[in-house]
Amino acid sequence: RKIMKKYCALTLIMALALCASQFVHAQASKDAKEAAKYSKEGFEATENKDWDKAIDAFRKATQLDRKQAPNLASALQQRGAAYLEQKQFPEAIDDFSEALKLKPNDATIYERRAYVEMKINDYDKALADYSEAIKLKPNEVKYYLLRSYIYETKNDVKNSLADTEKALKLDPKNQEAKARKDRLLARQATNAPFTPIPAASPAATGRP
Repeated sequence: RKIMKKYCALTLIMALALCASQFVHAQASKDAKEAAKYSKEGFEATENKDWDKAIDAFRKATQLDRKQAPNLASALQQRGAAYLEQKQFPEAIDDFSEALKLKPNDATIYERRAYVEMKINDYDKALADYSEAIKLKPNEVKYYLLRSYIYETKNDVKNSLADTEKALKLDPKNQEAKARKDRLLARQATNAPFTPIPAASPAATGRP
């Protein structure tokens, strides 16, 4: 009888575990379907450039299914770019910052946020973001050029020259880097003040 009781108890436990597993699977399937519905709404809103609606839909989708997070991050970047075009810089920074929470290893988002920080003359934060971008993409020439521009703006000739040399090592024919190197060496030789050439205007995507 003891053996029979143990067998019955084990059978009951296994049955309960199976029921729990089936319930979890059913709930996950339901959440995935609901997330797909919100995601579809998000893509439709994106096509209409209704960024607020798109972000709201993708956020709901992400809460149900983390696989939707890249879509939310993309929508945040697009709205951030739109804010940048409208010169709503704090809002742009907020969107890029939220996107980075979802995709912390995306160098492009650091680049975009850094550009906005440059626009409001927050050079220390811009330097930090370009440095993060460089860590993620150490062979990207433009990151060194942009960081060297900031160093030049801050009158840090030594670091500006170092980044310019790194850019030239990656792209020996880069005309911007060559011109900056000549300016920096001349300035270093004469110890004279110099006004750097402004950085290029951002593209429609919000990238520098």
